[in-house]
Amino acid sequence: MNDLTSFIRCEGNQVVARFRTAAAAMGRIPRIELHGKVVSAASVSFSIEGLAPWFRLGARLELQGPGDAPVAGEVVALRDGLATALAFAPLEGIGAGTVARLAPPAALGVDASWLGRVVDPLGRPLDGLGPLRPGADPRPLRAAPPPAGQRARLGPRLDLGVRVLDAFATCRRGQRLGLFAASGVGKSTLLAMLAANADCDVVVLGLVGERGRELREFLEDDLGPAGLARSVVICATSDSPALLRREAAYAAMAVAEHFAETGQRVLLLMDSVTRFAMALREIGLAAGEPPATRGYTPGVFAELPRLLERAGPRAEGNPGSITGLFTVLVEGDDHDEPVADAVRGILDGHVVLDRRIGEAGRYPAVDVLRSLSRTVPGCLSPEERALMLRARRILSLHAEMADLVRLGAYRAGTDPAVDEAILLAPRIEAMLAQGKGEPGTVEAAFAALAEALDGA
Repeated sequence: MNDLTSFIRCEGNQVVARFRTAAAAMGRIPRIELHGKVVSAASVSFSIEGLAPWFRLGARLELQGPGDAPVAGEVVALRDGLATALAFAPLEGIGAGTVARLAPPAALGVDASWLGRVVDPLGRPLDGLGPLRPGADPRPLRAAPPPAGQRARLGPRLDLGVRVLDAFATCRRGQRLGLFAASGVGKSTLLAMLAANADCDVVVLGLVGERGRELREFLEDDLGPAGLARSVVICATSDSPALLRREAAYAAMAVAEHFAETGQRVLLLMDSVTRFAMALREIGLAAGEPPATRGYTPGVFAELPRLLERAGPRAEGNPGSITGLFTVLVEGDDHDEPVADAVRGILDGHVVLDRRIGEAGRYPAVDVLRSLSRTVPGCLSPEERALMLRARRILSLHAEMADLVRLGAYRAGTDPAVDEAILLAPRIEAMLAQGKGEPGTVEAAFAALAEALDGA
């Protein structure tokens, strides 16, 4: 028995020694590196040859430009043995013969220490506060939503902290709302109020194609230290390449998913889906897609639901959720333009900001009569629902009669309902006005609405 044990031990030592020798020999073998080269380049795209068998749509690349740092890119089309790619940085210095190497897939190592930080879509800090600590489990930027049949139902109603929304577009945890507005109507201020006042654990703010000059003003004046402390801000400014602007939306969603998977209540604010769609249009046109409605390519309308459906409740049994509020920049106050129309059909409700209301001095400039939350029937008591419907009827009647009253064509006492609307509509409008530093709850909003309607 002892001889057998000695024999096995001796043979085992020899096998281990042989493996070590083989490993050392393999380490001395020169590495084979797969790379292609640029054969043509334009202002935003370039073509690569030499890696056709390994190229896939969405594959990441690294170009060794004239500088020290490589330029990242992504394959957006494959045609005739060539790959068409776009870059995440300007293409100055990239020309025919530039070496292109395959890079690892896109992923973000999100960590809890990212709260209070401002980063770009590639996970690089923008706030000058030093490097970010990477998380242990990198999360892919593109992911499928939880299976529809296994996704949890919407949670209880959520205090957004904005009276007009809490009373007339009441939101549930895990719901997705669209904020539709033209430029300069107060979207950024409304987003800052939501980030500061909403009842949630984490705020993820995705700024897609924003003006670079306004980033610090928004963070310091609108969001403030308290709002930023529980937020992660993902930003790609308007001068960024289309790939980086598109990636800002994916990165914001990936960060929100990270915190939601740990059971936290996440409020995702994205400004704006329209600029995300514009970036997709640029990419699609560069890839050779045909332009369709208003120049938007078919891929835009296929990609919108893939992004927006990722928000919402998580899989059954996970208490985490992503409540999403997505702004839509309507061009020329046209609320039926293609992106607005597509997004309205995907989301669970829409909130319309009206320029005329803002010009009249009432902020947030939400048009109550054109705003709708599809989950209201499941989150209001019968008394609250009756109160909200009565206020809507009063505002609607007052809007219908406004011109007659203004011209003096209506005489008081002719119609009791109109008299009531003339009396109460200004009180409702006054209740809806709210400053940035005035937090609130759904209960407080309905109490203020009941007070405004009292004394009819």
